Amino acid sequence: NLNKLNLLMKKILTKAFLALTFFASNAQEINIVEYDLDNGLHIILHQDNSAPVVSTVLQYHVGSKDEYTGIKGFAHLFEHMLGKETKNMKSGEWYKIYRSRGGNGNASTSVDLTSYYVTLPSNSLELALWRYSEIMLHPVIDQETIDVQREAVKEEKRQRDNQPYGRFYQYLKENFFEVHPYKFPIIGFIEDLDSSSLEDFKDFKEKFYSPSNAVFVIAGDIDIDETKKLVSYYFDEVPDKGEKPIKSYPKEKPFEQKRVQEFDPNIQIPALFYAFRTPSATERDSSVLNYISTYLSGGESSVLYKKLVDEKEMALAVQAINIDQEDYSMFAILILPQGETSFEDLINEVEVEISKIQKEMISENDYQKIQNNLENIYVSSLGSVSGISQSLARYHNIYEDASMINKISDIVRSVSIEEIQAVANKYLNKDQRLIMEYLPETNE
Repeated sequence: NLNKLNLLMKKILTKAFLALTFFASNAQEINIVEYDLDNGLHIILHQDNSAPVVSTVLQYHVGSKDEYTGIKGFAHLFEHMLGKETKNMKSGEWYKIYRSRGGNGNASTSVDLTSYYVTLPSNSLELALWRYSEIMLHPVIDQETIDVQREAVKEEKRQRDNQPYGRFYQYLKENFFEVHPYKFPIIGFIEDLDSSSLEDFKDFKEKFYSPSNAVFVIAGDIDIDETKKLVSYYFDEVPDKGEKPIKSYPKEKPFEQKRVQEFDPNIQIPALFYAFRTPSATERDSSVLNYISTYLSGGESSVLYKKLVDEKEMALAVQAINIDQEDYSMFAILILPQGETSFEDLINEVEVEISKIQKEMISENDYQKIQNNLENIYVSSLGSVSGISQSLARYHNIYEDASMINKISDIVRSVSIEEIQAVANKYLNKDQRLIMEYLPETNE
């Protein structure tokens, strides 16, 4: 038995050592060059000549939270308009061009940000620079384009509405936020898009799509000096539209516990969401909450997965997620019950495990396992130039500090066991919880 124990300990220590060695050898510092053009556009360059690939991101610090009453859905519609067509490029052409060169790209809108990004062979760098300077220099914002892209948004909304469990994010937001614009859907309201005038769209662009409210990132197989010249050539002519927009959002009152039912016609198996409103992604506590989510459901050996799925067979799946956002975040535990398991039984089991974190510090072994897991996730996220470029853009806009890309690993490693217990007591209390029963919609 002693020999078996020694062998087991040796395996555990070996795995921990390998994980830490992997992290130390792969988490190399991301060197960046940052500067502003005269028009206010912030440029971030990262040179990595290990592969003939380059990734570019044009990201505006505007999202659905910036839409006032009557224009809900503008940020997302602008993503469609600017991403599809410019004065010198017809709608759909960009997709054909970058795919023909072996590239991949897309665009996205969140509550906080709007991004356009592409990864291409490095000999196509100028193509990417021309493409994104076109968005800034020659966007097409006319009634015909608005009408076409509005219909595309309507179709996208129909597709989203038909996705199983696709409504949970919006339901969480609606229940957590009363006054903050996070409560509104990212895709907006079709009636707003239908009733808005061309002047409304031009005003929105004028306010939020200036160079000073954007960042342009280039990462990969580049030469810094040569790339600076190319950036100047393609972007210096973008007109300066003034200072960054002043943003002010209403503050939420402390959240008081609530239990609700929400319905989805596209599901057969109900789901339980046990959730909390949590702080901004920029606060240290958000990093600590990542420890807690990983402890609860980060893999098959995690506390809730092992207990509810493997041992007691009460759930088909369980996942704790920390949905981090700029102003407020959301921490949610999703559980799909198995068989006749009641929501009450699942709630009791979750509360037992949260209470343990609050009353007893997690073990050193669990702590090391979580830390290794989070560090490996961080390394993996920077394993490509596209991951690096998108991280740099987000850190610049949300944290106002692109160099955060080199600080996250230190923050992760600096979280203590005592902090985990303190943060659990601060945010994961019954009087702050949202219990959301996510149920199949019936015609009865």
